[in-house]
Amino acid sequence: MFGRLAAGAAVLALAAGLSGCIIISSEGGSRTVVAPAGADGAMGVPSLGGLYADAVADPRRPAEEVARDPLRHPVEILAFAQVAPGDKVADIRPGAGYFTRLFSDVVGPNGRVYAFVPNRTMARENPTADLLVAAYPNVTRVNGLLDAMTYPEPLDMVFMSQEYHDFHIPGFDTDVARMNAAVFAALKPGGRYVVIDHQAAPGTGISAVQTLHRIEGDYLKREVEAAGFVFEGESTVVANPADDHSLNVFDEKIRGRTDQFVYRFRKPG
Repeated sequence: MFGRLAAGAAVLALAAGLSGCIIISSEGGSRTVVAPAGADGAMGVPSLGGLYADAVADPRRPAEEVARDPLRHPVEILAFAQVAPGDKVADIRPGAGYFTRLFSDVVGPNGRVYAFVPNRTMARENPTADLLVAAYPNVTRVNGLLDAMTYPEPLDMVFMSQEYHDFHIPGFDTDVARMNAAVFAALKPGGRYVVIDHQAAPGTGISAVQTLHRIEGDYLKREVEAAGFVFEGESTVVANPADDHSLNVFDEKIRGRTDQFVYRFRKPG
């Protein structure tokens, strides 16, 4: 119990540091986080950092996902992705829902999270996505072709974690240039495209997407920019300089600790 409380306090403190918040109280399991004037707005307005901390501390999150938090840095990723209440977000191939759950909590009842499952993998992945839909009222499953994806409304963000490289594998039968164009079309003007993936060695491009499940970050950046996006920045929160990029990401010597890049692109407008 003490460990859980300490972890929760650490998350809250980190979130407060990210957003410049003052912690007023944290008793009985409740949290009150108030932003000082000039930070997130007028005094008394809950900070985004507080929302991120609450999302990470949500007791509905499976224990196995909580255990991965020290490696995945969810508060920092949410902050870098600029997720906010009311956002409409697409989570591409959500898997077990690690980020889907977090997005659902942050965007709230006025937001929507679209769990996009490609047609190619829907027989295997739809049941898991449907569990997320059942547990979170603001989550909707969407199936379709990656390079022709559409949504019922314009989006604020399309998010892709450790998946982009796969779509260059021939078995996915995906035209990645068309996929990026579809993401561009799905976003509102000013919308964000956030991509996390495993870094490959410099100059290797997409040559290791199937053998090592890695992609060169600079290559990915050029592809996304070619669709009309503006590269806005990157986070090094999940980078690992000790990874020499020579191992398959599923190799137990590096699994969970690969060198990863986090890029944020924006649709002009």
